[in-house]
Amino acid sequence: MMGSVRSPAQLLWALLCLLAMVFASPAFAADQLTKKVAVDRMNKKSPADAAMGKKCISCHGPADDPGIYGEWKKSSHAAKNVDCYDCHKAKQGEKAGFEHHGALIQVIVTPKTCANCHEAEVAQQQRSHHAKAGNILASLDNLLGEVIGGPAAVNAGCLQCHGSTVVLNEKGRPTPQTWPNTGIGRINTDGSLGSCSACHVRHSFSSAQARTPDTCGKCHMGPDHPQIEIYNESKHGITYRAKIDEMNLKSKKWVVGDDYTAAPTCATCHMSATRDQKVTHDVGERISWTLRPAVSTKLNMIRLSSGDEFDQPEGKPLPKVGDEVNGAKVVEILTWEKRRDKMKDVCVACHSANTVEGHYKQFDDLVELYNDKYAKPIAAVMKDLEDKGYLTHEPMDAKIKWTWFEIWHHEGRRARHGASMSGPDYTWWQGIYEVSQHTYFKWIPELKEVVRKKDGNEDYANALLDKYFKPISGHDWFFNGMGKDAIDKVRKGYEDRYGKGALK
Repeated sequence: MMGSVRSPAQLLWALLCLLAMVFASPAFAADQLTKKVAVDRMNKKSPADAAMGKKCISCHGPADDPGIYGEWKKSSHAAKNVDCYDCHKAKQGEKAGFEHHGALIQVIVTPKTCANCHEAEVAQQQRSHHAKAGNILASLDNLLGEVIGGPAAVNAGCLQCHGSTVVLNEKGRPTPQTWPNTGIGRINTDGSLGSCSACHVRHSFSSAQARTPDTCGKCHMGPDHPQIEIYNESKHGITYRAKIDEMNLKSKKWVVGDDYTAAPTCATCHMSATRDQKVTHDVGERISWTLRPAVSTKLNMIRLSSGDEFDQPEGKPLPKVGDEVNGAKVVEILTWEKRRDKMKDVCVACHSANTVEGHYKQFDDLVELYNDKYAKPIAAVMKDLEDKGYLTHEPMDAKIKWTWFEIWHHEGRRARHGASMSGPDYTWWQGIYEVSQHTYFKWIPELKEVVRKKDGNEDYANALLDKYFKPISGHDWFFNGMGKDAIDKVRKGYEDRYGKGALK
């Protein structure tokens, strides 16, 4: 009856029924079953496997391999009876397997091995951008490394982050040109992609360590993608360093807003749990813009029944759930708006909705400024030059191509990433400022030089600038000067601060 007062016994019974419903739910039951199966597998290993595990430790123990043994001994793996042999044992017929003191083992532990206990995490990782990082082999970056730099630079540099294609010698052991390697997109001999130890450093495989920003900073750094430097500059990074003792990094569930409120790490925003989202090892799931290419686009994510996924740029027709694409059926579509909502859900654990909306407004405006003022018109001119025979269609064979590459691949990326992660210096001084400087005082003079070399004059270069640059109001100062009003405005502010006549 509405408005009736229930007895304490009735309230307790209602609470017990509610808890029973929660714990009997399919999601909870499946999660518990997965964990139980993994634990049971380790606790019920065969006597032969258990004996072989002890044999491994007899050689790879504290006396001979103190680093490996010490890290393993402190790990949750050791606590759950997971030993060397459980991870390194191979099956008959596996390419990487070889005989070693009476056991068939493999040196490389792949995601397929980890999936024996961490099936959901590996399934997410295998479909992710991380797993595809080995595709650098088909990129302009790899051309620069392999041809202009040299294979040795690629092996010791590029592939240590992106991942090597592992090659085995006649004894089944990985070759020194392709191993050691913990690249996030490593192409393994068993068909799996990536390396879990890229983030969960062996042999502790610690979740707490993987949650730290330094883990991501191993690869996400430098002139073309300085995410760790931007993070360290941001208030997020500054607060993390100041309050690291309040981060509760060893929490099993590590839910932002519950387990910690001090600051986010990279993992917080891109992977970790919120009150409304589970942990994901699909690192692109919450990203709505792509900031990597010359021109940024918003991305819709198409997931397939094969376990794979791909991005579909905004504006291109989307398939429907159930349609067949790339030999598999579409099972889920995450529009760029849904992906952004997933990221906003992380943000609102610490920020108001207005703050989050304001951040995205400023971020979107910066990306569109870069796209519309610089990237799109320069890309259009470069295409015109190639189509009209002023440049070849070959990569990196002219100075102007290098300049354009650095404008979008270095300065342009820094500006966009700076805006996305609240790094003001990278947004302006190391970003849009350098995009502007190199566009006006390197790329445009090189454009005129390219045309002059073929035509003997600069008429066609000027025509291209008039067509693609002049209609954009942001370039008006370049064609017509800054104008008296703009200069007087700057002069007034300067003289108010430094005194009359300070601006000459």
